Amino acid sequence: MITNWLSLKRKALSVGVALTAMLVLNSGVALAQTLTMNSSGPEVVAVQQKLKDLGYNIKNVSGVYDNSTKRAVLAFQRDNKIKLSGNVDDKTMKAINKLKPGTVKTDTSKPTAKPSTDNNNSSNQTATPAKPKYVPESQPFLPKNKVNGIIATAKKYIGVKYVSGGTTPKGFDCSGYVQYVFKQNGFTIPRTADVQYKLGKYAPVSKLEAGDLVFFHTDSSGGISHCGIYLGGGKFIHASSSKGIRIDELSNDYWKKAFTAGKHIVK
Repeated sequence: MITNWLSLKRKALSVGVALTAMLVLNSGVALAQTLTMNSSGPEVVAVQQKLKDLGYNIKNVSGVYDNSTKRAVLAFQRDNKIKLSGNVDDKTMKAINKLKPGTVKTDTSKPTAKPSTDNNNSSNQTATPAKPKYVPESQPFLPKNKVNGIIATAKKYIGVKYVSGGTTPKGFDCSGYVQYVFKQNGFTIPRTADVQYKLGKYAPVSKLEAGDLVFFHTDSSGGISHCGIYLGGGKFIHASSSKGIRIDELSNDYWKKAFTAGKHIVK
């Protein structure tokens, strides 16, 4: 009898936690307290499940706020221009609750279907529909035999001046330059750095290959504000706002601090 009673009690507790998690997921209410490392309970379950549904890398919906959860939260905060903390405060939770899986379309096309969105002027950019608010991983699309062409084209414009909004050899901004280089090699990719950031798979610097993309946060917003093409050997080429198209080292103190992520696009 005692064993049966304990078993029923455990089942009731489990059902209670699951129901609470569902309520937190669907209600959009503010958190009672900030969720941090080692927090546990139904609110953590709700956050983990929602981030997983949105495409973030949650290894296990365990109800325990672990390193995997913190990394996913940091990625979500970065993608939604929320102050980076790795913790789920009321602002972060409200932002998570606003998004519904499937309501924001992202480009997850296979390599045979090139990444789209080719807007070269600012008036078109503001009208772009369904701009993603989160960044799931997508399949690499750049064949290895195209990498040398990408790099050769990129180096061809070393010394070209930086122009805000520039998308031609008369002057480039960072994302306009990356888009132009890829277009010259037959690939149409998005216009702005924050949308280019949704291409490929996250990769540490040690796993990046020549032809991959690198992204940075260069202002206080914490969002993606700069990008470049990785050349290998810790170097990348980009449109510097002060010196135009140039090659820099990721180990440089400034770029090391501003580095957000590498995205592996070479298949």
